[in-house]
Amino acid sequence: MTVTLLQQRTREQTNAVAAEMLALLPVGALEQHGPHLPLGTDAIIVEQIAHRAAERLDGEVPILVAPTLAYGSSHHHLPYGATMSLSTSTYFAVLKDLVETLAVSGFRRVFILNGHGGNAELVALVARDVSTSHKIAVGGGSYWVIAGQALSSVAASPRGELPGHAGEFETSLILALYPELVEQARPSGELPPPAQLATYRFGSPAPFRHPTGYSDSPAAGDGRRGAGYLATCVESVADALRDFHKRALPAADPCPSAAAQASPATELA
Repeated sequence: MTVTLLQQRTREQTNAVAAEMLALLPVGALEQHGPHLPLGTDAIIVEQIAHRAAERLDGEVPILVAPTLAYGSSHHHLPYGATMSLSTSTYFAVLKDLVETLAVSGFRRVFILNGHGGNAELVALVARDVSTSHKIAVGGGSYWVIAGQALSSVAASPRGELPGHAGEFETSLILALYPELVEQARPSGELPPPAQLATYRFGSPAPFRHPTGYSDSPAAGDGRRGAGYLATCVESVADALRDFHKRALPAADPCPSAAAQASPATELA
């Protein structure tokens, strides 16, 4: 099985197949991940999931994987330093431009696979806006949400939050992928009380998860569990891409414009 990378294609190769391909755009972040995980954790994880899901669908769904957008909307991590972030408006504009230029380049199906919680709302807005303005199918979702039910069935993150931030879940995933990037001295301690589900958005000026910058115990991370989490995420994302591809196949416009529906008599009235 192979994964076809957009950046390795020529102009002619890409233009010849764009209309039939699903363009998969992984998006992450570059931000502090506690004292033990690399700054690129979100981008590293989502890129691996995207590539492995595309490999799983090789020969079934035609996918071109675009380079990972490694910067995200991460201003809430700036109090800790070690963070490069795009503002909300800039990130929305950047992501929208990237998806729109894929549409202009002839792609009719684009899926944004998100790996950072701070991007989630903006990914959804871009998918909504570009699908309407360019009349193409645009999907978007965070890998842990796509895999949420399946992860629950394998008791993902039993010692912390899912996905959390730099806690058991993400630490386990990086240990499974690149254990050499994880600092051996990982913080531990009592877990914070579970976050209550809110019926509204709560924006706070306080530093993210003050004073640690992580959501739950990094010491609970385990590479073997991480390998299981990774396999579950890859399978769930592959299923989602398969479903998206089927639903996004070209069809007659289900909602023609009012002008297109108007009869000549109506237009002259």
